[in-house]
Amino acid sequence: MNLPSSHPLVDGRTTHSSLVRAYSGDRPDRLPVWFMRQAGRSLPEYRAARGTTAMLDACLTPSLASEITLQPVRRHGVDAAIFFSDIVVPLKLAGVDVEIKPGVGPVMGSPVRTSADVARLRDLGPLVALDPVSEGVALTVEALGQTPLIGFAGAPFTLAAYLVEGGPSRDHLAARTLMHSDPVTWAELTDWAADVTGAFLRAQVLAGASAAQLFDSWAGSLGLSDYTAHVAPASARALESVADLGVKKVHFGTGTSELLVAMRDVGADVIGVDYRLHLDEANRRLGGATPLQGNIDPALLAAPWPVLEAHVRDVVARGQSAPAHVVNLGHGVPPDTDPVVLTRVVELVHGL
Repeated sequence: MNLPSSHPLVDGRTTHSSLVRAYSGDRPDRLPVWFMRQAGRSLPEYRAARGTTAMLDACLTPSLASEITLQPVRRHGVDAAIFFSDIVVPLKLAGVDVEIKPGVGPVMGSPVRTSADVARLRDLGPLVALDPVSEGVALTVEALGQTPLIGFAGAPFTLAAYLVEGGPSRDHLAARTLMHSDPVTWAELTDWAADVTGAFLRAQVLAGASAAQLFDSWAGSLGLSDYTAHVAPASARALESVADLGVKKVHFGTGTSELLVAMRDVGADVIGVDYRLHLDEANRRLGGATPLQGNIDPALLAAPWPVLEAHVRDVVARGQSAPAHVVNLGHGVPPDTDPVVLTRVVELVHGL
């Protein structure tokens, strides 16, 4: 482990936490639970703290990013925090013209579709560019004590898809066209994205994150052969950025039920499963040897409590087939979720 002596995994603060133990394949006495997109969105204290600050500005203001990260831990009693940021933050720090438009998502100033476009992309440069991220993580870790922080980054395919499409897309046609029509340029682009997002992830771990999660939001648009040939090498490159640090690496994607083994084989220790596939089946596909994370259906957070409770109990029961299980959603917290419901889910999971 090439971590600083002050790191929570080195000085022992988070070493024996339920989350780290579960990610390591152990089953602690209390089942760990946290939620993707728990920081922000549904919390009134988040809206009050952020006010009119633009999303990317909030992500790069260390004290604000830290406060937002801590809010769900205080309110819900979850077993981990996940750093409040956005997958396009490293793109912005590398000089890409990107903004997050409310109700739309990340939008690029111009798409990246040719070899010349890729050649114009700048490296992230000196790690000082990531100082706002490192400072926000350090502030958060100091406040969390024995609760672990998860660092996160976007997977290269998702970042490349945003760059090629110029913004959100339903089917990623332009990205998939480039992948096949100009595989050399595609590989250059995904390698660049892997290095930028890998540096972003590494900065979070070095500053105190006790685990790392790679999100591939759009990989579900790919078949297995395309993923293996055109995406997996860059994802492995991104995860390799923290391999020497010894933290557990989680890989999650949406609509990726057919890709789980390939996603694990790029270097992940834990696989996040979305709501489309039962955990016992995911465990079967993975050979019964990989800790799982997931997979409460976010849609059921708005259902009557008896319906949601039965679903949570079913998720936990199916997760018992795996070597270890961290309870989470099968995607992110919807913005209109009642925070009281999330707290109630945490209490239910802890009581099972």
